[in-house]
Amino acid sequence: MSTIIQNNIFNNRFPVFLILLVLTTQVHQNTSAQQISLSIKEAIKKVEDNLPQLEAYRQQALASQQNIQLVKNTMVPDITAGYQINLATFNNITGMSYPGFLLPVSGPPSVSNDLNFVPGSAAGALIKWNPITFGQRSAALEKATAQFKQANTIYNEQLFQYQYNTINVYLDALYYQQLLKSLKAAVDRNNSSLGQSLVLAKNGLRPGIDTAQFQSAIAQAEIDLLQTEKVYQQKMIELSRLTALDNKTENIVLTDSFTITPLSLNTDSVSSLESNPYFQTLQAQRNTTAAGLKEIQKSWVPQMDIWGNIYARGSGVNAAGLVNKTDGFNLSRANAGVGVQLSFPVLQFSKINIKKRQLQFLLKSDEAKLTQAQLDIGKQTATALQQYYQDVKIAGKSPVLLKSATDVYTGLKLSYETGLIDYTRLAQAQYDLLKAEVNDAAIHLQLWRSVLAVAVAKGNLNLFTDQLK
Repeated sequence: MSTIIQNNIFNNRFPVFLILLVLTTQVHQNTSAQQISLSIKEAIKKVEDNLPQLEAYRQQALASQQNIQLVKNTMVPDITAGYQINLATFNNITGMSYPGFLLPVSGPPSVSNDLNFVPGSAAGALIKWNPITFGQRSAALEKATAQFKQANTIYNEQLFQYQYNTINVYLDALYYQQLLKSLKAAVDRNNSSLGQSLVLAKNGLRPGIDTAQFQSAIAQAEIDLLQTEKVYQQKMIELSRLTALDNKTENIVLTDSFTITPLSLNTDSVSSLESNPYFQTLQAQRNTTAAGLKEIQKSWVPQMDIWGNIYARGSGVNAAGLVNKTDGFNLSRANAGVGVQLSFPVLQFSKINIKKRQLQFLLKSDEAKLTQAQLDIGKQTATALQQYYQDVKIAGKSPVLLKSATDVYTGLKLSYETGLIDYTRLAQAQYDLLKAEVNDAAIHLQLWRSVLAVAVAKGNLNLFTDQLK
C-alpha cells in the first residue's frame, strides 16, 4: 500500500469504498498473476521443454551428431600451405632445418668456409587426399551414426524416466490433496458433534465427558491434517522441481483428478519391446559395439594416400657461389610433384586381433543384456496387466463401502443428537467414514498407478494420458 493511500486513510480524506476497491483489485491481480493451472499432460510437456538435465542430454546427442560430419569431412583433400624466410650463413644455407612442413631453403653448396649471412625464402603447398579407404571410412561412418542413435536413445530414456517420475509425483499430490479434503471434513464433523454434545450436556441428556472426548478427537484430526499438509507440500515442491516451475507451491493448481475411472486399455496396441526406451537403449548400445567391431576389422587393410606438392624457393647465393641477397626473396625456382602412397600395418595384426576379441566379448555381453531385457519386460508387462485387472475390480467395490459408511454415520449422528446412542458409537462411525474416504482415495491412486505401470511396461506413456478426460 502506498504512503499516499496510508496518509489519506489516517486523515479520513480518502473514500473508504475506493480504498477497498483498489486493494481488492491489487490482491486479485497478484493472485491471478501467480497462480498456474497444471494438468498431467502439461506437466510432462514442461519436463520435456524446461528441465535443464534433459537439455544436457539433448546437447550431448547433438554433439555426438558432429562425429558423422567429421567422418564425412575426411573425403575433402587436406591442403597445407606455407611460406618461410630465413637468414643463414653461406655455409649452412642448404642445411638449415626448421619445424614445419617445408623443406629447408636450399642453395648451392659452399666450397669454402664463409660465414657471410645470406637470405633465402620458400613457399609451398602440400596436398593429401584419401578417396579410397577400402571400407574404413564407411565403417567409421557406421560407428558414428550408431553412436548418435545411441545418444538419442539415452535422451529418450531419460525423458521417459523423468516424465514417469513426474506423473507418479502428480498422482501422489492428488492423493494427499484428497486426504486433506477428507481430514478437513473430519475436523468439521467433529466440530459439529462437539457443538451438539455441548447442547446435550447442558440439557442433561449426555455426560460432560463427551465434550472432552470430542475436543480430543478434534485435536487429533487437526494434527493428522497438518502432517498430511506437510507431505502434500513436499510432493508439490518435487513436482515444481521436475517441471522447472518457479511458482510457489500454493499457487500451483492441479486440474486433473484420479477419482474418475480409467477407460478400458487397448493393451495390444503397442509392442512392449520396440517402444520400450530401456530396450531401445540396450539395442543402440549393441549396434554401437557391432559398428566398433566392424571398424576394427577394417583397420588392418592397406592405407592409400594421394600426395601432391608444389614448391618454390629463392636463394641469395647462386650455383657459382656469387651472393646476391636480393635474389633470396624471389621465388626463382619452382618444383611440383604428385604421387600415390600405399602403406600397410604389417605388424599390427596381433594388436588388432586383441581389440577384435575384446569387442566380440562386449558384443556377446550386449546380446545377453538384450535377451534379459526381453525377458524382464515381458514379465513386467504381464505383472502390470494382472495388477490392472485386479485393481479395476477393487475400484468397483469402493463406492459401495464409501456409501455404506456415509449412511451409517448420517444415521448414528441423528441418533446421537436425539440422545439415543453414546459417544463411542458415533466416534466409531466417524472413524469408519474417514477410513472409507481414505481407502477410496488409496484405491483410485492404486488403480491409476496400475494404468501407469502398464504404460511403462509397454514403453508408451500415451496409454496413460489417453485415459485422462
